[in-house]
Amino acid sequence: MSAPETATAEASVRLDKWLWAARFCKSRALAQKVIDRGQVRVNGAVAKKPSASVRVGQIMTLTLGPVRRTVTVTALGFKRGSATDARTLYDEPSPPEKLKKDEAALPTYKPLLSRPKGAGRPTKRDRRAIARTFGGHWEG
Repeated sequence: MSAPETATAEASVRLDKWLWAARFCKSRALAQKVIDRGQVRVNGAVAKKPSASVRVGQIMTLTLGPVRRTVTVTALGFKRGSATDARTLYDEPSPPEKLKKDEAALPTYKPLLSRPKGAGRPTKRDRRAIARTFGGHWEG
């Protein structure tokens, strides 16, 4: 490897590897999933690939669960270290922002049909009520 190639190799690192080294994700596979879901923005643009390059000075916005964090890359991490070492890879000027329920990444679902635990099988009367609810097309 010549000197210019070494200099360019040290100037950037893969996005998924940096998220893993900075301890935003527990594994590189999880980092790749976060990137594929569009939960990572680099300089305001959604990161499309886990292989995108990260450079010092870039601003990242991460939406992890109900929290949005904006960080500035201060160093490139090639290996995963302790939490204090990971903290040196980025600078967080403002505290993490809690998202409102409307903006939360994971929607909450209400079950369409639920019975109390231990209630047993539905009776014939219950089955008829369920069938009326679904327009007679329920097969239980």
